[in-house]
Amino acid sequence: MEEIKNKGSRSAGSRRPDGKSISRQSGTERASDGKSIRSRSSDGTGGRSVRRSGSAGRESAGQRDADGGKIRSRRPDGGKNASQRSTDGKSISQRGADGKSISQRGADGKSIHHRRPPREEEGGGETRPGGRRGGRRRKKKQKNSLLTNIILVVAVAVFCVSAFQLFRIGKGYYDGRSEYEKIRELAISEDTKDGPRFQVNFDELRALNPDTIAWLRFDPEPKVINYPVVQGKDNDEYLHKTFSANENTLGTIFLNVDNNANFLDENSILYGHYMNDGSMFRHLEDYKDKAFWEANPYFYIYTPDGQELVYHIYSVGEVLDTSDTYLTDFPTNDDYQKFLNMTKEVAMYDTGIEVTTGDTIVTLSTCTSANNDHRFVVRGVKVRE
Repeated sequence: MEEIKNKGSRSAGSRRPDGKSISRQSGTERASDGKSIRSRSSDGTGGRSVRRSGSAGRESAGQRDADGGKIRSRRPDGGKNASQRSTDGKSISQRGADGKSISQRGADGKSIHHRRPPREEEGGGETRPGGRRGGRRRKKKQKNSLLTNIILVVAVAVFCVSAFQLFRIGKGYYDGRSEYEKIRELAISEDTKDGPRFQVNFDELRALNPDTIAWLRFDPEPKVINYPVVQGKDNDEYLHKTFSANENTLGTIFLNVDNNANFLDENSILYGHYMNDGSMFRHLEDYKDKAFWEANPYFYIYTPDGQELVYHIYSVGEVLDTSDTYLTDFPTNDDYQKFLNMTKEVAMYDTGIEVTTGDTIVTLSTCTSANNDHRFVVRGVKVRE
């Protein structure tokens, strides 16, 4: 009876603790579920690698978990490492508390394979390419680029306009100076037979400009003031017209329209521009210095009838353009004397030269560099014809 039982045991194989029988064939074991295994641990869970056959297919593993899942290794904390198999038969790298397979688990408990850095808040930092923040940044960059281009274009335009204006001013100075140099060469000569004698060819001058009435000259300085004098139909005609009738900022030295061209009026007024290139009446300001006046106290006017009128400078000063300096008509001698006294009172310095109602004067007037309402004047009394 015992032999029969042993035989049955051998034929039936051995039985696992869970009640399932296995058979041993050629060094293998077969579970009651029909799956053959190579080796099984005493508790049915651990041991060597197992080969299974059947509807579930074949699986290769190193170790088997107590729940039937097959694993390769176990972490010291009892958790399953990166190569584990769950009860559902699926291989996982890591298992979270919710049983879902993940490569990495975020703080929110959601399964992710790779978590990108959180998007930066408003106010700086990088944003994801193509994101809404990135789109706003690109639009802002494009807007800034457009604004920069507009500013650049405006700056270039302003530069070009300014350069053109400077060129035109410089060319105007050059053209004006060149014109008056040619006029001097044409009309002026100095006869040295009986000593230096300054002569003016008024026929040549009047052929160029019939409005010619005189020639003004300083000697020895400021010798740059050496120009023909005209008288127009008003005091605006020659403000921006040269002696040869060319449009130019230098204009022409001209006699006040209310004066007589023979310089016999009590106060004859000559106007000329204050030019930054030093031409026309720019150097009248040299007379602010009394020492300069002491070295150069005279100026000369030449007329078409051959006269050389010599004027001794007696008053230099700065006045308003509405000043009584520009009076030319004096009903009585007292009015004229009061005028002469005023011209001495407003002078920058006392020259000690006396002027009476029997004298005639010439006032040279120009603008100032300080104020458009002010004029700088040099007054001379005629001392010789």
